[in-house]
Amino acid sequence: MGAGWIVSMIVAGVVCIVILAIAIPMDRKYVVREYGKINYKKTKIFLRWNVFDTLTICLAIYSLLCVQVLNLLITSGATVENVFVQFFTNQAQAFTIVSMVYLISRVSMTLKSIKERWGDEIE
Repeated sequence: MGAGWIVSMIVAGVVCIVILAIAIPMDRKYVVREYGKINYKKTKIFLRWNVFDTLTICLAIYSLLCVQVLNLLITSGATVENVFVQFFTNQAQAFTIVSMVYLISRVSMTLKSIKERWGDEIE
């Protein structure tokens, strides 16, 4: 393992801890659960822009910048032995996946919430 890969894993771990430090209290405070399941009719946070959405946009921009820097490094002749190439490769992969998974889950929860609240009126 190269130094860039190790540093990238440390950075990804720190960012994930920050994300969880924001997401877990927000989930406990705003998501209404009944019998262990989310009550989409009472939970209003899925229909509003929240801090986690802003954080996800920032992660998406960060992953885009990582991809662009990686592209710049590769076109300038850097190889995979370069620690910066290793770092930006891992960062771009990790946070692109995180951003896409969150986007899919967010859209799914928003659609479920809309269906629970206004399902009869929409159809």
